[in-house]
Amino acid sequence: MKLVIAGGSGFIGKKLTNFLLEKGHEVVILSRTAPIPSGKVSYVKWLTEGTTPEDEIKSADAFINLAGVSINQGRWNKRHQKQIYDSRMKATEELIRIINRLEVRPRVLINASAIGIYPASEHTIYTEDSKEIADDFLAKTVQDWEMNAKQVEAEGIRTVFMRFGVVLGRDGGALPLMALPYKLFAGGTVGSGKQWVSWVHVLDVVRAILFAVENQQLCGPVNITAPAPVRMKEFGQTIGSVLHRPHWLPVPSFAMKLVLGQKSALVLEGQNVDPGILKREGFEFSYSTLKPALEDLLINEKSIQ
Repeated sequence: MKLVIAGGSGFIGKKLTNFLLEKGHEVVILSRTAPIPSGKVSYVKWLTEGTTPEDEIKSADAFINLAGVSINQGRWNKRHQKQIYDSRMKATEELIRIINRLEVRPRVLINASAIGIYPASEHTIYTEDSKEIADDFLAKTVQDWEMNAKQVEAEGIRTVFMRFGVVLGRDGGALPLMALPYKLFAGGTVGSGKQWVSWVHVLDVVRAILFAVENQQLCGPVNITAPAPVRMKEFGQTIGSVLHRPHWLPVPSFAMKLVLGQKSALVLEGQNVDPGILKREGFEFSYSTLKPALEDLLINEKSIQ
């Protein structure tokens, strides 16, 4: 297949590109800089004045939208929140414009999303059918992002919203920062420790994206989380066990709020999110439980993840 990726230079985008190439697919990456093509990857310039990406792409089997300023970088002041929100809306609107002008339109749009749309809870289990929506910045961003992408459904294009959990990878996502205190023998419970961590290995993220492309019955929200979420205390204890480091120095909530401001909610609050649709459709997780995932990412030096 020919797949077009927006956000292909990011943490998930790089892994996805390599995975798709290994499977024999053709990859087109939308980029502001458009570097020299390498192997089976081609680059098309977009989001700059005077560019018409549709003229170079011409046709595609699928579009995958991962574009947007990272929520993990920088403090969540009003300026950064505006960048996070605007980057997602602008990129999605441009993708829709490109799709509508292609000679041959894609069969599916896979749009990134996040479990942050669900309210924080220590007791509720959220599925794709859950109607509750959190009342905060991240939930509003996710909700508007999905509504924006949903416009292509009117053109008969299947749309899937990949609601990513806490994506674990060796060189990106949340894990390097979460593991660092343990490597320094200073790891411990963050906040109350009772908050849920609905995690997922990055390999399963990219596998799930291709799974959604290939399975025509998938549409709407799809939770991309491992089937065995854990509470924060257990998450930290498992990091310590894998690294053979103590889990002893707690990080109180007020300290996290002082350092991170509003962004502290990403670690002090959480949701128990079930990947019901992936399980129903027969998706097989490479890493369904936490310890093997952490062993692969923190210990296995041969892992490319």
